[in-house]
Amino acid sequence: MTKNIADREPDPEIVYADIFHLPHHVSDSHPQMSLYDRAAQFAPYAALVGYGDMVSEEARLVDRRIEPGEEDLLLLNRELNRISNSLADGKKPEVSVTYFVSDPFKPGGRYETVSGPVRKVDTAEQKIILDRKITAGGAYMEIRIADILCIQ
Repeated sequence: MTKNIADREPDPEIVYADIFHLPHHVSDSHPQMSLYDRAAQFAPYAALVGYGDMVSEEARLVDRRIEPGEEDLLLLNRELNRISNSLADGKKPEVSVTYFVSDPFKPGGRYETVSGPVRKVDTAEQKIILDRKITAGGAYMEIRIADILCIQ
C-alpha cells in the first residue's frame, strides 16, 4: 500500500513556528475590506458572457401576425373611407387603431392599440397619420395600412 501524502508533509507548526503565534497585522494606510467585498473576490465570473441574455431572448414570446380575411379588409376599407370623408369635411375623427409591430430580433411581433385624432390618410404611401407627435422634433405617428388589424 502507498503512503498518504499527508504522512510525508512537514508539520506546519514546526515550519512556521517563528510566525505562527504573531498578532494579525492591520494596515494603517489601507482600510479593512468588508466581508461582503472579500467574498466577492471569490464569486464566480460569467464565463459565457451574454449567454443569459440569449436564453432570455429565446424564451421571450412574440405574437404571429393575423392575416385579415376579405370581410375584414372590406370593413377596414370602409372605415378608412369614412375617415377620409371626415377629413375632407374639415373634421379630425378620433379613432382607436390596433396594429402589428414587427419584432426586430425574431419572427413575429406584437399588437398595439393607439388612440387619437387622424391627421391624414395617405393612400399614396399607404399609411394613416395620427395627429399625435412622437418625437421632440415634431414627427407625427404613422401607421402602415398593411399593419392595421382594426380601426374603431
